[in-house]
Amino acid sequence: MCQLLGMNSVKPADLRFSLTGFAARGGLTDHHADGFGIGFFEDKACRLFVDAQPAATSPVAEMLKQYAIKSRNVVSHIRKATQGDPMRLENCHPFTRELWGRHWLFAHNGDLIDYQPESAGNYQPVGTTDSERAFCALMEELKQISPREPCSPDIIFETLCSLSERTAEFGVFNYLLSNGQSLYAHCSTRLWYLVREWPFSNASLVDADLSMDFAQTNDPEDRLCVVATQPLTRNENWQQLQPGQLLWIEQGRIVRQAQLEVSEAVRKKHEASLACV
Repeated sequence: MCQLLGMNSVKPADLRFSLTGFAARGGLTDHHADGFGIGFFEDKACRLFVDAQPAATSPVAEMLKQYAIKSRNVVSHIRKATQGDPMRLENCHPFTRELWGRHWLFAHNGDLIDYQPESAGNYQPVGTTDSERAFCALMEELKQISPREPCSPDIIFETLCSLSERTAEFGVFNYLLSNGQSLYAHCSTRLWYLVREWPFSNASLVDADLSMDFAQTNDPEDRLCVVATQPLTRNENWQQLQPGQLLWIEQGRIVRQAQLEVSEAVRKKHEASLACV
């Protein structure tokens, strides 16, 4: 299935180090070659880049590795298609929609079987993926709770708990969601996170011959949280999420987390994914 990468930071952070290793998984060090995308926020709006070509050879990905991306919230995705034509740009993640005067970004890893949520019509898919249908349903539910004004952060999190639990009944539902302030991460089968903070250390990428001493590039008050399908570095303290775990991340730290119910079928897929590591 697909690969996810998300980042939330207390201050705008440079993502090029992580992106170099992550992009290699799109057809070079792994077989996820059905498209690539990244969205990064600048306050309430996001810049979105997608390409139907493999990330390892995509000119878009290559340009971004040279571009000094600095953002407090980033969502990226490398696609291994299960539903939707892989050659269609509209099926590339992440997807974006507006709610309460902000852009929201969403990327999904998994496969939702026979998933056809009802819609009030505010949010419609452009492409043909189960992932975009799930995102539209998510946005629809938040809008129904509060059509014009933002919900409180706690209500958003509790709504995501309920919706994630219901949607995961249809299959594997690993996802990342951000509104430019918070990053939400839900695990069905495989997802890891890392809080990078003082005292910073040296890190080496798993997928590329590249190391960085973060003590030389960060200040004591810097802090960021990175979430990925699989750890990006060899020598940092990555933590594995459990099936049904949902994280709310803000200012580079975990604000709240919840353990949701998961089906036996999804739990078995989680165990199978561990056997493949």
